[in-house]
Amino acid sequence: MATVELLFSALPEHVRTARLVAAAVARRAGVDEAVLDEVRLAVGEACSRAVGLHVSHGIGSPVRVVLTEDEKKFSIEVADDAPHAVVVEATAGARAGSVGAGSGAAVPAAEEGAEGEDDMGLAVISGLVDDVEVSADETGGHIRMSWPTTPAPALS
Repeated sequence: MATVELLFSALPEHVRTARLVAAAVARRAGVDEAVLDEVRLAVGEACSRAVGLHVSHGIGSPVRVVLTEDEKKFSIEVADDAPHAVVVEATAGARAGSVGAGSGAAVPAAEEGAEGEDDMGLAVISGLVDDVEVSADETGGHIRMSWPTTPAPALS
């Protein structure tokens, strides 16, 4: 299993870098080329959400992105340190035809301020990613996304 960890200051200009790194690592891990745009978009949404939460709560710690490659899947976890008022546990199943609709993901109830605005980002992510888990509590939030990989052919 290979892991890459990316820490970046909660600045919008760093989201693009996170997207590029995620796409490069996903490609190397064997994620299908046709899915790489979805990886980029989902990581961009998750990182933008984390940056927004850090900014709105005045949090100076970095946003964390962990990219993990194992035999059959490539996973990305985006973590923020913003306190969330309610505990959220959501898992998305099969992707729906339209973004967020019927994806099986339970998106948290809208809250006041920045967190209420994040519901759209979570809906976009659950529309892009077949396997997504969202959790949050008073210490921060995590969005875990994964995609299947195709093993590289053995070299002879």
